[in-house]
Amino acid sequence: MQNNKPPLADRVRPKTFEDFVGQEHVVGRDAILRKAIERDALPSIIFWGPTGSGKTTIAHVIAEGTKAHFEKMSAITGGVDEIKEIVRKAKDYKKAYGKETILFIDEIHRFNKRQQDALLPHVEDGTIIFIGATTENPSFEVNSALLSRSRVFVLNALEANDIELILKRALTDKERGLGNKKIVIKEDILKFLSQMANGDARVALNALELAVNATQLKKGAITITIETIKEALQRTHILYDKNGEEHYNIISALHKSMRGSDADAALYWLGRMLEGGEDPLYVARRLIRFASEDIGIANSFALPQAVAAYDACHYIGMPECELAIAQAVVYMAKSKKSNALYIAYGKVKEDIKNLQNEPVPLHLRNAPTRLMKDLNYGKNYKYTPDFKSDEEAKQNYLPEKLKGKKYLE
Repeated sequence: MQNNKPPLADRVRPKTFEDFVGQEHVVGRDAILRKAIERDALPSIIFWGPTGSGKTTIAHVIAEGTKAHFEKMSAITGGVDEIKEIVRKAKDYKKAYGKETILFIDEIHRFNKRQQDALLPHVEDGTIIFIGATTENPSFEVNSALLSRSRVFVLNALEANDIELILKRALTDKERGLGNKKIVIKEDILKFLSQMANGDARVALNALELAVNATQLKKGAITITIETIKEALQRTHILYDKNGEEHYNIISALHKSMRGSDADAALYWLGRMLEGGEDPLYVARRLIRFASEDIGIANSFALPQAVAAYDACHYIGMPECELAIAQAVVYMAKSKKSNALYIAYGKVKEDIKNLQNEPVPLHLRNAPTRLMKDLNYGKNYKYTPDFKSDEEAKQNYLPEKLKGKKYLE
């Protein structure tokens, strides 16, 4: 008979902050969010962090702790009509029961402008307390009006020891977890699973549950092996930590391989990142920087190629976008290189930092009023299209004290 129970990760989801593991800076006893919840003064908030770090769980705990009416919708499947219906219900609840309504929107970065605009007035007037969750930088993905009315809390990937504690609780919890089964799993295997989950508690719990369900009962016990865990994870032991030293080592190797025009090495390091669970949008952002920093004016098509790779990753995600980003990496590696732009802008920044702000020469200033014209704004400016040659149209465009300064070699 098919098992219709919810997944283990959902069954053992903490119901109180006392049961929550990790993210002490956000939900610890002295954290500002915890105090706001206890005082029933919860603002609209956005949780920004990697998958499996506890964003949805914290939202559910908040709903329990504040006794508010809790609504949940997905930014992928939800729309403006659903928002309107939730707002209608929120008004009814407040009128009938005096209850606030918390609306939790998962993957808020996938909400388009129209959806966000539909939500905004109801957040402003207090009809809705908005909680959003995103794996993407909200500065780029959430419109400024909604962002300015929300407090952003950054969640970190869980530490391996946090995940190990979560797994041990799941193994011993008789009511919601696996405590009613006799499961034998060695400490080193549990540590391996905790490490390989890469900061994602859901990945670890799903793999553990799959391993348990796939292992036959022998002599009254379910004995979990390292091979079963590896198979449950659906990947081999890839040494890649998105938040540790290896992350920076590998992105550095990718960058230097492209700079050195070694497309094969660049593809290898890209594979190490993507197959290790790295967010392709992170790699794509680095490619955009690389296109201007290391290629620059040597190939003006490099930047559009990198931006196109970012868009492809944004639209279709992994694994479908892997070839689009691989194409961009090979393009960057094989392209001609120039750091002239990088050096030139560095010199500009140094002058801006170390010199006083020089005035704009009078002939370069606009003169929309009579007073400005009387003060010689725009006087003797040469309108380039009126001249037959560049030499005739030549004039100074820098402040007087920087006249003749060369930044771009």
